[in-house]
Amino acid sequence: MVTFFVALAILVVGYFVYGSIVERIFKPSDNPTPAIANPDGVDYVPIPAAKAFLIQLLNIAGLGPIFGAISGAMWGPSVYIWIVAGTLFAGAVHDFLAGMLSERNDGASISEVTGKYLGPVMHNVMRVFSVVLLVLVGVVFMVGPAGLLARLTPEWLNVKVWTIIILCYYFLATLLPIDKIIGKVYPLFGILLILMAFGIIIGTIRNSAERPMMEFTFKNLYPGNVDGTGVKPIWPLMFITVACGAISGFHATQSPIVSRCIKSEKEGRRIFYGAMVAEGIIALIWASAAVAFFWNKDGSGTGLSALKAIGGGNSNSVYDMCVALLGKIGGPIALLGVIVCPITSGDTAFRSARMTIFDWFKLDEKNIKVRLGAAVPLLLIGYAISFINYNVVWRYFSWSNQTLAMIVLWAGAVYLATNYENRNRCWIAAVPATFMSAVSITYLMYAPECFNLGAKGASGLTVSYGTGIAAAVVCLALFLLTAYRNPKSSLERQKGIAIGRK
Repeated sequence: MVTFFVALAILVVGYFVYGSIVERIFKPSDNPTPAIANPDGVDYVPIPAAKAFLIQLLNIAGLGPIFGAISGAMWGPSVYIWIVAGTLFAGAVHDFLAGMLSERNDGASISEVTGKYLGPVMHNVMRVFSVVLLVLVGVVFMVGPAGLLARLTPEWLNVKVWTIIILCYYFLATLLPIDKIIGKVYPLFGILLILMAFGIIIGTIRNSAERPMMEFTFKNLYPGNVDGTGVKPIWPLMFITVACGAISGFHATQSPIVSRCIKSEKEGRRIFYGAMVAEGIIALIWASAAVAFFWNKDGSGTGLSALKAIGGGNSNSVYDMCVALLGKIGGPIALLGVIVCPITSGDTAFRSARMTIFDWFKLDEKNIKVRLGAAVPLLLIGYAISFINYNVVWRYFSWSNQTLAMIVLWAGAVYLATNYENRNRCWIAAVPATFMSAVSITYLMYAPECFNLGAKGASGLTVSYGTGIAAAVVCLALFLLTAYRNPKSSLERQKGIAIGRK
């Protein structure tokens, strides 16, 4: 229990200390934001800071900090250090830069922003990559809550029926102006999400005599590792699995939604950096609760095998934890929060996909017929993908999610190196970008859905590690060569490039 409260304290203090450092480096200006300078009544609508924070939190805090954190708990308390360090030094910096760079480019989608700072080839890659990731996210956040709702309702309301119902809601949220649905209900759901997380941790503390919260250890407790079979290394698997609970490229696709609504750049730290820290706290709560709940419940000496047996973080593990820790009344309330949480990220995933396509082809967001023409095909594709095995979709989402975060961090590093006289500001982004490059490429080499070198045992793991580290070094070298070679001309070139609505 001591570990949990220390980790929680570090996250809170980190927001004020490191968050302030990041803000001072970026230097928010007093220039009018896109919502103030060019409101359009659809996507560009001024929203109060408190409401914008809750919308951002709901946008980013889908199943990632819950399902991902619970799955990460299979490696044991070592997951705490990644949630804390990843949130403060990688995830929150990533979200802040994604939101503020979008805001400084007229609320442009992240594909347009990264294209500006990383070049035309990456521009087109990111356009396709972003839309694919957002559709995958929409599917993950559609099927997951549908499974939970099916467990709470009569048999005829099965997963397929709930999937269609959620899809209909996604259609409305994708199509209508942001203040008609999202702006009205998200703040209430955001409060519910926070209360639900606190309910889970209170329930865990109350049951600590039966299921004590484990203290931190670097030991890999993944089921199978204990008896020497089926080894699952912490790096890169845990770093990819936790996903949104520490850093998430999906957040970069969501930040432009809010960057088009903030009233001042000086709200950026509270909204973007702050929402990620809040998500890190939520992930910490679920991870620590899962370690305590499943480790002690198993009782067979193999540790977290009970969590592995039901597939890690999914609707079954969440349902079991909520009911056992909070009882018949608290359980359904907590489950409601878990259901609302992904739904309110899935709808904005499809909305962001629509916005990315509109920015890509310079379409008029005010024209409802054009919005309809983009929304319907996206939702139909999402519905078709929903029939694929959920665990397969989640694995591809996890890797593409962290890879996108890596790219966005490099774009932020380039911006900081080429738009400020003190180019050393860039290291707040360049260091986590280098680390995430190593994680993403290592996973690409190791994982079964990619090159599957992990199947070759220790030799495959060694090759995966070497390739990932070498790729990270190459990325860092390319960054130093391009961003540091002639920062003055780069700054002048960036000033001459504008991203705006046509």
